[in-house]
Amino acid sequence: MQRLGIFIFDNVELLDFAGPLEVFSIVGEIIGKSELEVITVSEKEIPINTIHGLSVSADLSLDHLESLDYLVIPGGDGSKQVIQNEGLINSLENLILKSEWTMTVCSGARIPAKLGLLAYKPFCTHASVYEDLKTIEPTGIPRPDQRFVQSDKKLFTAAGISAGIDLALYLTARTFGKSVAEKTAEYMEYPINYQ
Repeated sequence: MQRLGIFIFDNVELLDFAGPLEVFSIVGEIIGKSELEVITVSEKEIPINTIHGLSVSADLSLDHLESLDYLVIPGGDGSKQVIQNEGLINSLENLILKSEWTMTVCSGARIPAKLGLLAYKPFCTHASVYEDLKTIEPTGIPRPDQRFVQSDKKLFTAAGISAGIDLALYLTARTFGKSVAEKTAEYMEYPINYQ
C-alpha cells in the first residue's frame, strides 16, 4: 500500500488541502483503498483551525509518522509560523526527502523555500506571495505565468486553490495513470487543466 499525507496546520487555507484531499481520496476509491491510503497529518494530536475558523483534526501527528510515499503541503497564513518552528520544519524536510514526490499549494511553497529546496529552481505560489518568497529564497525563479511547475525531480509547486487541484490531477495522471485522472476529474465535474 502507498500512503499519501496532507500536512495541515493552524491557519491553513481550507481548499488548499481539501481540494487535493478530494482528488486523491477519489483516486483511492478508483484504484482501491488497499492500494492508496490518504491521510492528514499535523504537528501535534490536537485540532487545528483553518484560516476561516473551521476546526479539523488530523489522522496522525508527525511523531507517529516515519515516511510517506507522497506529500501535499497546502498554504495559508499559518505557513509563516511553520517556517519559524525549527523542529517542525526539520520533520517536514525529512518527509520531503523520503517521499517519491511532494507538491505544495499557494504559500505552502514557503516551506521548501525555507529549506533551500527552491534555490535556483522555478516555482509557483499565490500571486500575493511571490515577494515574500523572494525574501526567503532570493535565487528562486518565480513563474507567475504558470499554474504549476515541476521545481525539481520530486518537488512540484502550484499557485492558488484551483491550481492545487490542477496539480493534484496532473500528479494523479503521472503516478496512477491518465485514465485514473480522467475518471477522477469526471467524478468531480472538474476540467483537466494540463496537457
